[in-house]
Amino acid sequence: MERRAGRYGTLNDETQKRLITILSSLIAYVLAGRLSDILIKEPEVRGIRDDVKEALLKAGFSLASTIIASFVIRRVVGSRWGS
Repeated sequence: MERRAGRYGTLNDETQKRLITILSSLIAYVLAGRLSDILIKEPEVRGIRDDVKEALLKAGFSLASTIIASFVIRRVVGSRWGS
C-alpha cells in the first residue's frame, strides 16, 4: 500500500480512492440533476428510448465526474502531502 507522506501527515491510496468516489458521486448527482431536466423532456408515457437516453446520460456524467474528482483529489494530495 503506497502512502503519500508530508508535513500534514499521510494519505494512503485506499483513502484517496474513497475520496475520489465520494467527490465523483457528488459531482454526478449535482450535474445530472440539473442538466437532465434541460436535456431530457419527460414524456407522458416512457418508452425504452427514454430509458436508454437516461442511462447514457447518467453513464456520461458518472465517467466525467470520476475524471474530474480524480484530477481534483490528486492535485490536492500533490500540493498538500507532496508527490
